[in-house]
Amino acid sequence: MAERTRTHTTEVPGSTDIVIAGAGYVGMATAVALKSSAPHLSVTVIDAAPAGVWRKDTRASAIAAAASRMLDRLGCWEEILPKAQPINEMIVTDSRTSDPVRPVFLTFNGEVEPGEPFAHMVENRDLNAALRSKAEQIGVTFVEGAPVHGFDNGDVHLTVRYGDDKTLRTRLLLAADGVKSRLRDMAGIKTVNWEYGQSGIVCTVAHARPHNGRAEEHFLPAGPFAILPLSGNRSSLVWTERTADAERLIREDDFVFEAELEQRFGLKLGELRIEGPRKAFPLGLTLARDFVKPRFALIGDAAHGIHPIAGQGLNLGFKDAAAIAETIVDADRLGLDIGSIAVLERYQTWRRFDTVQMGVTTDVLNRLFSNDNVPVRALRDFGLGLVERMPRLKGFFIRQAAGLSTTSPKLLQGQPI
Repeated sequence: MAERTRTHTTEVPGSTDIVIAGAGYVGMATAVALKSSAPHLSVTVIDAAPAGVWRKDTRASAIAAAASRMLDRLGCWEEILPKAQPINEMIVTDSRTSDPVRPVFLTFNGEVEPGEPFAHMVENRDLNAALRSKAEQIGVTFVEGAPVHGFDNGDVHLTVRYGDDKTLRTRLLLAADGVKSRLRDMAGIKTVNWEYGQSGIVCTVAHARPHNGRAEEHFLPAGPFAILPLSGNRSSLVWTERTADAERLIREDDFVFEAELEQRFGLKLGELRIEGPRKAFPLGLTLARDFVKPRFALIGDAAHGIHPIAGQGLNLGFKDAAAIAETIVDADRLGLDIGSIAVLERYQTWRRFDTVQMGVTTDVLNRLFSNDNVPVRALRDFGLGLVERMPRLKGFFIRQAAGLSTTSPKLLQGQPI
């Protein structure tokens, strides 16, 4: 049976200025940023997933302050904010699962500016809904349930092949099709890649007592166990385990799973209850060797997949969206070819070092904290305690986590392109 396509216009045109392959939060944020800043550019989003699948995404993400400033500038944050949970405080512990007491080694106040938390927790379906609503409002064209099968290079355009033998000419193709990007492979872009032998279990937990906006990260021998506050008496978990153990836990019935969860979560928030499905995702490091080719660029997880230990995966993707949008809009205003390698190299230079730096940082942190070596434990606990006693250093780390930097793209500073 042929795959069905759906658009929000009567007919997909034969050509468009920009095609974005992938309708996750990075693809949608890029589409909104481009169309908002340069309304005369035609933007088409092509997504392999059938219409409405995104509504079933039960995961949640930490939206850093810089990303929320960008979403506010794009006109989406007002819709998201009532459903978002600010992170008012964060604590870090380092212990074994069997330890009866988990001493707190590091605490962070949640504000980067008075009244501005360093991050909010937002459910993915709420984030995507706001971005899609804005994209439809400003005239982005959608094609859903139609994977991109390939593309053919031309001097002044690419021809994108998608869906049921359909084609679309474009000046620029942006690949936002995830960490296992098929388009990246089609473009001949190699990656640096290795697996950690870990999987991240993701689920939502309801609890009897309020969390008061506190996020917790427990460094356990198998990997970090993060408790992230959601609206209401609920929390989102990112629970790292060795892959074999994670797969076993996912297969267990609710009673066994909740008993294992309680051992790690504790009873400080009262009775626990799993809400919705639980899923496990293999963890690894993937870094693209190149971000661009002529008339082609990688954004989001297609360019980089990192360990969730620092909670920066989504925010790296938003940096890509802001940087590629600013690069394209600036070039268009100067009358340059938006798909030329000379233009796209600016984006690559802007984003590649930051991405590699974050990939290396998360890799080192994971190797440092996901083990039970006694001397290493003593060293890292000393380091955490040292940071706790240095307010200026803590302030620096919290601003880094919030993504606030004067060298960031304009949208991440809350400024228009």
